[in-house]
This record gives sequence, C-alpha cells and structure tokens, in this order.
Amino acid sequence: MSYRSRSACLIILFVLAFFAAGCPQRETISKINADPARYSKKDVSVAGTVRDSYGFLNYGVYELDDGTGRLLVITERGVPSRGSKVGAKGRIYTGASYGGRSFGTVLEEHDRRAK
Repeated sequence: MSYRSRSACLIILFVLAFFAAGCPQRETISKINADPARYSKKDVSVAGTVRDSYGFLNYGVYELDDGTGRLLVITERGVPSRGSKVGAKGRIYTGASYGGRSFGTVLEEHDRRAK
C-alpha cells in the first residue's frame, strides 16, 4: 500500500470516528426510567410508538412507548399523531414541569425522525 492510500484510509477512519462519537447512544426507555440521574442532562436517542400527544401551535408533549416503558417528550416542533412510530433525540431532564404540571423524567426533543 502506498503512502497516499494509507494516509487516505487514516483520514477516512478519523472522520468516521469523529461523526460516530457525536451521535447520541440509543437507549431503551426502561433503562432511562430505572436510573434517570445517570442520563440527566445528557443527549440520548429513543424510538417507539406515540401513545398520547397534546399540542398547541408548535409546542407540545407526547408520550413515547418503546415496549419497555413510556417517556414524555417535550417538543417545540409540533407533535406527531397517536400511533406514529418515531425516533427522538434530545436531552433528558428530571423533575420537569410543563403547563403547570410536574413530570418525573422527560426528553427535551432536538430532532425527530418518522419511521
């Protein structure tokens, strides 16, 4: 292998490692609910089915169920409809309050993908 091809391979590996390190790890909701302090203020990714959703204008809350548990997701992008299968990325907060109600563990959504 020539010097150029080795250098190109190393650069590609470093770029892939950089992007992989920036992606939040996908977790199950049961793990998050079992130890919310471990995930507090950290970015995570979860996926599941929307069970309930409440929204007004572009703000809202929806409940995501991945089969292991349920998690409330706070969003500023509008809410998906009931029964939708979505993947959400965001930051976990404990002791959150929204609309005058207090909730235990919530995900503040930064990105969402529909399946």
